Amino acid sequence: QLQLQESGPGLVKPSQILSLTCTVSGGSINYYYWSWIRKPPGKGLEWMGAIGYSGNTYYSPSLKSRTSISRDTSKNQFTLHLSSVTPEDTAVYYCARRKLLGAWGTWGDYDYWGQGTQVTVSS
Repeated sequence: QLQLQESGPGLVKPSQILSLTCTVSGGSINYYYWSWIRKPPGKGLEWMGAIGYSGNTYYSPSLKSRTSISRDTSKNQFTLHLSSVTPEDTAVYYCARRKLLGAWGTWGDYDYWGQGTQVTVSS
């Protein structure tokens, strides 16, 4: 019933800002925590950050300086902005829901995922 859908450009040029939006249906983003996770080619999943039901944000230390997550509760959407992108940011980007806040966990803690969207950083 709960569905998440990523959207945004599939190609971004180096040094630009990567912007992706996750649209949530079947449930309100005013509950739980809403995350961005990515998988570069040949690498594992990487948690990027999240925004909670109250609007608090949380970021991976390795990406915090370049990452911003916001939300629009009227549209039931949350958005990722990743600045100063390089080809190393090429990945499949996912949005996902987590019911509990915690510094440690597994991917199983994310009970709903979007299908993912491919983003390529190239000139």
